[in-house]
Amino acid sequence: MKKFHSPGMCLAGRLTGRLTGRLLGRLGLRSAGQAAGRQGDRPRTRLKLAAWGLGLMLILHRMGQLHQAAQQPVDGILVLGGSIRREMKAASQAQAHPDWPILISAGSPDPCIWSLFEREPAPKNNTWLEPCARSTLDNYRFSLPILRGWGLRHVQLITSGNHQRRALGLGRIILGSHGIWLSASPAEEVGRPGNRESPLKTGVDWLRGLAWAVVSQVYQPHCPGLIRLDQVDWASWRARSFACEAQGEVELPGLLESAAGEP
Repeated sequence: MKKFHSPGMCLAGRLTGRLTGRLLGRLGLRSAGQAAGRQGDRPRTRLKLAAWGLGLMLILHRMGQLHQAAQQPVDGILVLGGSIRREMKAASQAQAHPDWPILISAGSPDPCIWSLFEREPAPKNNTWLEPCARSTLDNYRFSLPILRGWGLRHVQLITSGNHQRRALGLGRIILGSHGIWLSASPAEEVGRPGNRESPLKTGVDWLRGLAWAVVSQVYQPHCPGLIRLDQVDWASWRARSFACEAQGEVELPGLLESAAGEP
């Protein structure tokens, strides 16, 4: 025979169970399993609180470092590849500030950059070429350990104006998580930009940057192809075909002839 329970009976049963549990708890008669469960939850709660506390302390520490770095003068340059005009500006800055180290991430072919610095003229022994990056996120992934190794605190970013908002925001997230302040100095572009920026693309990159800011605290990739500009492998470049962007006005025959004495 089936038993039927009215809603009122069910509610009364629940209330009775709760009151009984509270009474037993006050009398110290709660079951051993329930007591052990509560005691087991305490260490987990403490670990969570400790993790949140350490995270908050790290954020506050980085914010203090960034505030100090932003007040300091620029002590280095990061150039994001994508337009030879960015490297033209880098050559001009190298002439004006020969003591600033310059890192060009995934820029034009090495001989093209060499030619721009030769024409300025600007010193080449304090400029480094990083060929590993394949995206804006990669620019910062591979640049971060290099800039940190140089001990830089305030880096000037050279990129194009249409690319600046996304690149600067992404860089401030990743480099800022390590106490490096990034300020912008856009290169002048001629004509219509080849790539289009969108709020969606910017937002996605910034979210990826937040994730990498966390990962980079324990892991940072190394680019094995990093070279100094005055150590370009001319023998290798003469054996391959390459072209310099037209806006750079670099003549390849003249370039290879002028570099005939280079190793």
